[in-house]
Amino acid sequence: TDREVLEDATHDRFRKYEGYHKVFTNPLPAAVVFVNNAEEVSSVLRYCNAKKINVVPRTGHSATEGGLETIVENSIVLDGSHMNKILNIDEENMQATAECGVVLEDLENAVRKLGYTTGRNQKGNLLIYVDGKDSEHTLGLSAHLDTLGLMVRSIKDNGKLAITKVGGPCLPTLDGEYCKIYTRDGKVYTGTILSCSPSVHVYPDASTLERKDDTMEVRIDEVVHSKADVEKLGICNGDFICIDTKTQITESGFIKSRFLDDKISATALMGVLKYLKDNNITPQRDLVIMFSTYEEVGHGASCLPEEIEELLAVDMGCIGTDLACTEQDVSICAKDSSGPYDYEMITRLVELSKENKLNYAVDIYPQYGSDVSAALRGGNDIKGALIGPGVHASHGMERTHYDGVESTMKLVVSYITKY
Repeated sequence: TDREVLEDATHDRFRKYEGYHKVFTNPLPAAVVFVNNAEEVSSVLRYCNAKKINVVPRTGHSATEGGLETIVENSIVLDGSHMNKILNIDEENMQATAECGVVLEDLENAVRKLGYTTGRNQKGNLLIYVDGKDSEHTLGLSAHLDTLGLMVRSIKDNGKLAITKVGGPCLPTLDGEYCKIYTRDGKVYTGTILSCSPSVHVYPDASTLERKDDTMEVRIDEVVHSKADVEKLGICNGDFICIDTKTQITESGFIKSRFLDDKISATALMGVLKYLKDNNITPQRDLVIMFSTYEEVGHGASCLPEEIEELLAVDMGCIGTDLACTEQDVSICAKDSSGPYDYEMITRLVELSKENKLNYAVDIYPQYGSDVSAALRGGNDIKGALIGPGVHASHGMERTHYDGVESTMKLVVSYITKY
């Protein structure tokens, strides 16, 4: 209950200048409780719940939204900053388990101990730096982590949710799919994506109605009959709707899932990083490996670190009419909707595929764009190329094969160790 501690607990970085100038506008909390484990957290919460005391949780003291301030008189601030241990880092599954007081800088420092330096840009692209033999030149590699989905466009009078697309999902393939609605206050609700004529026993056009934004909706798995009922749940316009991936791996080597574009290529690059580390391999040039966001909406790699001279995007290869690629191939894209890729880089990739006896195909994708496309449109002075495992039924229920992923990884390793 030291006054200086209480004053510091009244605000987060939303009002950081109050701390600088010692002018505090929020009421002081009744106490700040420093907890050390989950049992102590539970004990404090049980007491406060029984006494109807408002609780404000704090950990890293770095929030910038103003949501962790003591706006209620006589609140208790539950401070978890002492719970600052990283419990486990699972390299294979790319998961870290940490206590609530671990700040992002500490977590990234732990990743650096594995041998790689990391960073992020303002919109959340993760950058991993790998030292090469030639530090005067830098090659960039990218795979995007963002994916396709939906967003709540509006709440209908009947309690259903109108939708708008995020990226370019193939909407007819979403009819009947399960989903989750994520609210901005942290709640998660389940539902089903359906056409507005969902029953063959009721609607004459149940089978023929075109599936598009304004003829599809989300049925929420809650008892709701009106817009007001939905609003009471905390669901609002702009909430994200995420679609069940239905991931399966078959004994024959096929990987079936939504959103292999581009999670499968991100997995391939993680495999390359692990291969370099396990085998003590140094690439020819410095590398910046980027896991980008916003690729599906067009600007994933629009801003690159200035040292990158070439960017090799690793993204899915297309399969279909007039295309040579299969699920067991690594695709080398010569041209897409943004124009031809760098001639020299493509030639090198083809030659390496031949030298290493990889299953590969060279194709042209007229309805495709990549992180390289975004980088060039963003004014970056780079050469660029695009490769990736063949993926069938892109932006729908996708499928690829271990052989295509393996060939992609081998081609990446061959490129970064030779050029």
